[in-house]
Amino acid sequence: MAGPTQADRDRWQDLVARIEKARTEYYQKDAPTLSDAEYDELFTELQSLEAALPELQKADSPTQTVGGDRSEMFEPVEHLERMMSLDNAFGLEEFSAWVARVEKDLGTVPALLCELKIDGLAVDLVYRNGHLATLATRGDGRVGEDVTYNARFIPGIPTVLTGAPALVEVRGEVYFPVAEFNDLNEQMLELGRSPFANPRNAGAGTLRQRVDRRQAEIAAREQSGRKVSDKAKAELQRGIDALGRLRLIVHGLGRLDGQRPTTLSQAYEAMSQWGLPTSARVQVAATPAEAQAYVTTYEARRHSLDHEIDGVVIKVDELALQARLGATSRAPRWAIAVKYPPEVVRTRLLDIAVNVGRTGRVTPFAVMQPVRVSGTTVSMATLHNAQEVERKGVLIGDMVFLRKAGEIIPEVIGPVVEQRTGDERAFVMPTHCPSCGTLLAPAKEGDVDIRCPNARSCPSQLRERLNHVGSRGALDIEGLGWKASTALLDDHLVHDEGDLFDLDEAALLRSRFFTRSGDELTENARVLLDHLEQAKTRPLWRVLVALSIRHVGPTAAQALAREFVTMDAIRAATTDELGSVDGVGPTIATALHEWFAVDWHAAVVDKWARAGVRMADEVAQGPRPLAGKTLVITGTLAQWSRDGLTERLQQLGAKVTGSVSKKTDYLIAGENAGSKYAKAQSLGVPILTEDRLGELGVAAPD
Repeated sequence: MAGPTQADRDRWQDLVARIEKARTEYYQKDAPTLSDAEYDELFTELQSLEAALPELQKADSPTQTVGGDRSEMFEPVEHLERMMSLDNAFGLEEFSAWVARVEKDLGTVPALLCELKIDGLAVDLVYRNGHLATLATRGDGRVGEDVTYNARFIPGIPTVLTGAPALVEVRGEVYFPVAEFNDLNEQMLELGRSPFANPRNAGAGTLRQRVDRRQAEIAAREQSGRKVSDKAKAELQRGIDALGRLRLIVHGLGRLDGQRPTTLSQAYEAMSQWGLPTSARVQVAATPAEAQAYVTTYEARRHSLDHEIDGVVIKVDELALQARLGATSRAPRWAIAVKYPPEVVRTRLLDIAVNVGRTGRVTPFAVMQPVRVSGTTVSMATLHNAQEVERKGVLIGDMVFLRKAGEIIPEVIGPVVEQRTGDERAFVMPTHCPSCGTLLAPAKEGDVDIRCPNARSCPSQLRERLNHVGSRGALDIEGLGWKASTALLDDHLVHDEGDLFDLDEAALLRSRFFTRSGDELTENARVLLDHLEQAKTRPLWRVLVALSIRHVGPTAAQALAREFVTMDAIRAATTDELGSVDGVGPTIATALHEWFAVDWHAAVVDKWARAGVRMADEVAQGPRPLAGKTLVITGTLAQWSRDGLTERLQQLGAKVTGSVSKKTDYLIAGENAGSKYAKAQSLGVPILTEDRLGELGVAAPD
């Protein structure tokens, strides 16, 4: 077999240099300029290169060492037992390959302990005679940084244990809860600093503060009669307050006096009894299939947790089997981290453009160099409004951190300030509508958003409103998407949304978009006509949503439909009457009243009514057993459509909302229930499957 070429050696050197630089930025400076995904890609390439050409591998290669050398800022702490990294599995296929290797080495498939991979900072804690002796960062795995002083400000780290052996060394993760992390990034932006890319770097930057040194410096200056600036005091207090937001989860055992447990799960139970914070989400899987189910379950629920995770860690539970499997130079063979697709990546902000929405709101959005995040390629992201662009401090041309959480629209977190070249430029909000040329202005004095007031004929607003009418949240009209809405307007088949339900075959035949060879409708066109007829039977609340009345979403629309039953009653109601409805309030009431006062808005409703669109709900006869109850529906139902069940529950008096809270009386869960299911569990909300709807008095559909 041929040895490495000069090109191979050059590539190896380049990969090593980039990985070591990234490690320094990540572990010591807490200011990464690479995303986790970019780092993983470089590391995987280096592993592959060394596997193909073993001559390149050296003892100090990043593949053979634990990242995170100790900073000279702190006193060194030598761990009693070495802290190691974890090997990664990117997906269930690679996890299965790891299981196969374990089975081959042990001759059996052992029980597996599954736990969440918290996006935090790995730490080592040593307790002597029940008292915290040292708190240290992982460092290079053998020697870390002494941050014990800061533990006194962190409520999640116990300083005294109960009933513990004389010597206990444990490993854990210090992290920011999601809400605290978001608040911290808000403060960073307000101070004109780069936001933290992820909670791990925020936690590291917060924990690795020299609070003791700052306090001593301030005390010395005050004792000598010298003035201490308010800025210095505020900076110290900010640091202490940030430490108070940190939490700890313990997930490993180092050295221990006395008899060791036989399994890791038993060790976790003991640590919990001593007073150490362990995770309630740890699960022992009897089979690899159960472990895989754990991985997929928490991938679906990752956004309902109170802390960020980037995967799941799976370990052999029996400690004797762990010892048999041993470790490489950097990672144990008895554990694997199953990583989820990255949700924070880094990319170039190429431009900032604006979009005109269906209510006239003009929204800046980022045009980016396409990047893969959360399983999809993203090239655009929201920036909300001009004030948000300024607050985040992003410039056109910046390298930025981008986040995409679940189904949420991608969002720019902030710039990588350290990578600016001086060629970047500021975004300037347009003064006139880019679609129709109308002068832009806030709808009311003090509004953050600016709007195009030409709601009647602005092409962008018209197209957005037509598209919205057909959306799943409104009238759910298949075939009425973005392209179809554009064609209807461009070919003058409709002047506004009021004309939608007058469309017929003859009208669509006048458009090339809806025809084949000019004389036959496409299948999509026939689907559109069929679904327009079906949409006429939708419940009243969906009609209200479809009208694009500012502030009127599904929750308010359902409340209005429950209270007033007919469109005529809603139109005739006073602002006070509208505002008194639970879930509506004065802002929505004013928006409704003002919307119906516009002549062409009222004309849209009248056109729909003449075309046969349902403008009143059926009033259920008989008892209303669910009056006063709040329900949420989630997941895929087998017998009911979501709309059908919602309408039936409302007929029985229930309020059906879109989010789970302490006020929710029941969650109705179908298949693939996701984050709402997890939240209902955490809040103790009763959960009913579809086959138990009879308990609420809901008979099966005909």
